Amino acid sequence: MDRDAFSRLDQAHLWHPFTQQSAWATQEPLVIAAAQGCELIGLDGRRYLDGIASLWVGIHGHAHPRVDAAVRDQLDRVAHSTMLGLSHPTGIALAKRLAQVTPGALTRTFFSDSGSTAVEIALKMAFQWHQQRGDTKRVRFASLSNAYHGDTIGAVSVGGIPLFHQVYGPLLFDRLSLEAPRFREHEQRLAAQAIARLEQAGDTLAAIIVEPLVQGAAGMLMHTPAYLDPVLQAARDLGALVIIDEVATGLGRTGTLFATEQLGFDPDLFCIGKGLSNGYLPLAATVATEAVYEGFLGAADRTFFHGHTFTGNPLACAAALACLALFDEEQTLAHVGTLIPHLAGGLAALAGRRPEVWQVRRHGLMTGVALRAPDGTAYPANDRVGHRVAMAARGHGVVLRPLGDTMVLMPPLCMTKAQLERLLGALEAAIIEVLTP
Repeated sequence: MDRDAFSRLDQAHLWHPFTQQSAWATQEPLVIAAAQGCELIGLDGRRYLDGIASLWVGIHGHAHPRVDAAVRDQLDRVAHSTMLGLSHPTGIALAKRLAQVTPGALTRTFFSDSGSTAVEIALKMAFQWHQQRGDTKRVRFASLSNAYHGDTIGAVSVGGIPLFHQVYGPLLFDRLSLEAPRFREHEQRLAAQAIARLEQAGDTLAAIIVEPLVQGAAGMLMHTPAYLDPVLQAARDLGALVIIDEVATGLGRTGTLFATEQLGFDPDLFCIGKGLSNGYLPLAATVATEAVYEGFLGAADRTFFHGHTFTGNPLACAAALACLALFDEEQTLAHVGTLIPHLAGGLAALAGRRPEVWQVRRHGLMTGVALRAPDGTAYPANDRVGHRVAMAARGHGVVLRPLGDTMVLMPPLCMTKAQLERLLGALEAAIIEVLTP
């Protein structure tokens, strides 16, 4: 079939995530037929630089021979075997590796298929752990304003983005919302306020969950350890468990393997996903301390009653083992260390040239370029400026996806400096095309 035929079938049968379908039906979809390295290839053969790592997952790039070989080798052995009552070598090896590379004293891995389910598992573990200790009043969870932890009901309950979450209000459990800082000069004051709120919750608090240093889906909002460390310590002092959600920030995005390494704090439960399998297959993990794990040992009714059919899929685990090995084999973090100042310099130059760049928010390679009118006023929501800039960027050979009017840059970790310059050049050209009278 040709491109037009695929476009018609897409618009006739598909329902795309986080997409207003009435608008989707008015445009020709970009259908990706292949990919290589940091580039996506359309049905017509045109190449596009993948500026968002295919929604933040392709950390080592597409069609990486090391990951391809690992999946093919596993396919020759077994494609799937349940972890309910059975095990398999690839899953065992990956659990061991995660215990080695995750921060703190995390030892036990519970596999799932997405960041949302990894968070859902962590919330249920924290709740049940307290209940089985006799702390039956501990039924509340704290999270930050503007939080995004996924789209299942528990994950939405601890979320804080009204556009995504408010319609589901009647289905959600109550959370304790702590105001997250937007500017560093507010961190000390807001940390004190957050601690006061936690102290009011006292022994009703089961856990606190945070995205460390960068709130990704909120539009790349930043905070520092100066805010987070005292807040997490206060929660722990009150007897709550600490859940760190590194689905977005983990695996090299912030310059270290995990953003938590830049904190002065270790988690009780740790959620990872997205790039864990380099985007090859759905895989996520909730990694727990031995103390949390031991709280579920004993009688049958202390079992953690959670799981799904594809938990620990061997093909996904094989991809993840290869993905983690590449950090050492290709010195990925050292390469990221060379990209970070190059990106920072390019962004500073862009902001200096373009008055529509209101704010650049960046930590490591995680970047948000917020657009506003030159006089500082926000563009009307119905103008869909971010969407229009992303569509214009395709004309310059780059795929981007905005969050409102914030243009997200989340390049694969293997991107070259020349490709970064191409990415920034396309973004600037798209801004000029859409916003210059």
